[in-house]
Amino acid sequence: MSFNIALSGLNAAQKDLDVTANNIANVNTYGFKESRAEFADVYSTSIFTNSQTKVGEGVTTASVAQQFNQGSFLFTNNSLDMAVDGEGFFATSAEVDDQTVNLTRAGAWALDSENYVVNSSGEYLRAFPVNADGSVSSVSLASTQPLQIPSSAGDPTATSSVDISVNLPSGAIAPDDGTGLPVAFDYTDSSTYNSSTSVTIYDSLGQSYVMTTYYRKENLSPAASDPNHWEVYYTVSNGTDTTPVDVVGGDETSGGQTGHSIIFNSDGTLNSINGGNAVQTEELGAAGAGIDMGGADETQQIVINQSNPTQYASAFQVNSLTQDGITVGRLTGIDIATNGLVAATYSNGFTEPLGKIALVTVANSQGLSQIGNTSWQVTQASGDALAGEADSGSFGKIQSGTLEQSNVNLTTELVDLITAQRNFQANSRALEVNNTVTQNILQIR
Repeated sequence: MSFNIALSGLNAAQKDLDVTANNIANVNTYGFKESRAEFADVYSTSIFTNSQTKVGEGVTTASVAQQFNQGSFLFTNNSLDMAVDGEGFFATSAEVDDQTVNLTRAGAWALDSENYVVNSSGEYLRAFPVNADGSVSSVSLASTQPLQIPSSAGDPTATSSVDISVNLPSGAIAPDDGTGLPVAFDYTDSSTYNSSTSVTIYDSLGQSYVMTTYYRKENLSPAASDPNHWEVYYTVSNGTDTTPVDVVGGDETSGGQTGHSIIFNSDGTLNSINGGNAVQTEELGAAGAGIDMGGADETQQIVINQSNPTQYASAFQVNSLTQDGITVGRLTGIDIATNGLVAATYSNGFTEPLGKIALVTVANSQGLSQIGNTSWQVTQASGDALAGEADSGSFGKIQSGTLEQSNVNLTTELVDLITAQRNFQANSRALEVNNTVTQNILQIR
């Protein structure tokens, strides 16, 4: 019996040494969680034994329990490096269409040849699909999909509308010939208009042009000058040539070009634009303005929205100037918010939400089954996997440009290593003493 007790002690000490050595070996493994060998005494009794004199039968390993306390953070310059600050695991899958999900705290991610976000083993990071505003419609684990970063922002979109909001100075003087008589509008002569502003627009191929808006105070003659009446004209430049562009149904004409009016009330607020009619340019191509479109759609027309212009006693000011076209964009950066929303930014200024990284929790993390590569799988002991959004409820925040290091305390492990070694030596000594006693008994005559 004493041999078995000492042998169980040796096995327990060896298990303790193995666990401690494994912790020390993974001290630099990202997302690694240290283990602890937990032991229990072996004791058996029956109604025929005296419990007061019963001796235990040794020791057994009850469990090798992982400790899921937070590891320290290592800050990096890679936006795809991620750490979970709080509760939760990243969800991964071995294949794109695989529904079997593994859990991990290791957040060293990279892009594969198809721009999927993967770890060093090629497992895919799973995320919730998002709407255009970045919101999530479903937070079930079954709705997650591998996160993919597109290399471009998609097809170009031709500009169909331009929105302009300006203040025109009430004290502006109408252009004249020096004697008070009006002069014709000429975009090449800045003395024939008061102010101008420009915006970049795009055709159906994503080629860019500069559209310029010119404002000039109306001056029919010195006697007929209207201080609250402005004329507006437009040109489009392809980089080499500038072309006047007429307004369809415009109510102003000067210098052979058709524009439109903006009329203000006496308090500087808007009265009317183009007599109440919509402002739309003629076709930009050969059948209209005659711009060389380089193979793009020549029937492109642009609606001009002069949004709530004002005429106050202050300088000319552009309050807003936007257009709805985009050119082809290339990926320039990835931004990951603390709630897991992944947004891609492109060279054309376009920002696109790609997905929201899913986090998973279980009722009993120590019941998870280790599968290697700092990953776990759900078991009956752990409970079902529950998916959710980061930075909500019990789920932790996602820190981009950060890696969670191993939670192993090297000093503690070295002390444990010494203790396990002493335990092994002591049990070895007990085994040796038992052997000596047995030898003495055998030598009795």
